[in-house]
Amino acid sequence: MALQRNTIDASKFNSKATLPFELRLKDFEIAMQDVYDFFFDVNQWLVNKSLSRLDDMLRPAITSGILSDMLSASLAKHSRSLVENRYHNGHPDLIVKGVYPDNGVKSGDKGVEVKTTRKAGGAVDTHGARNQWMCVFVYEVDNKTEPAVSRRPLTFTEVYLGQVTVADFRKNPRGELGTRTATLHKKGIAKLRQNWIYRV
Repeated sequence: MALQRNTIDASKFNSKATLPFELRLKDFEIAMQDVYDFFFDVNQWLVNKSLSRLDDMLRPAITSGILSDMLSASLAKHSRSLVENRYHNGHPDLIVKGVYPDNGVKSGDKGVEVKTTRKAGGAVDTHGARNQWMCVFVYEVDNKTEPAVSRRPLTFTEVYLGQVTVADFRKNPRGELGTRTATLHKKGIAKLRQNWIYRV
């Protein structure tokens, strides 16, 4: 059975958004479309084999991790000045080309951290409060429509790109085995949302 191919609605971009590091709205459009095309190709193959869609197989945390990596790679490919941070688990995900040795840094401030979440509004946990440009992609996955082959494809609904500071975060309490995280507080998330890139 043929699945629906998702496409980005170019009319939903914010032409007044502030874009650092020579980023263009077209870079975001292409990166999101790259994700759509990948999921369509993979899901079409899976469904033709009578297997579950990738969206249905993956746990939410894994989906978010894959999306973040894919979007970072695509933005780096199409951006004029940003490249992927070559330092393993380095911060931020995208850094300005040529600023750091071998285009890798453990913790830098010239670049963009990429996050994805299913939470409307863009609130997302991070591993620590930092002064940074943070880009958050909000997406939806249809796991409820029946039959499963009729489910809507993964869809990006919001994109935000804001320059935030340590003071914009609140630290989250952690249990004995939990990992310490930080999330933008009410004023911090409001600052992020002011510079929206895409909304449907």
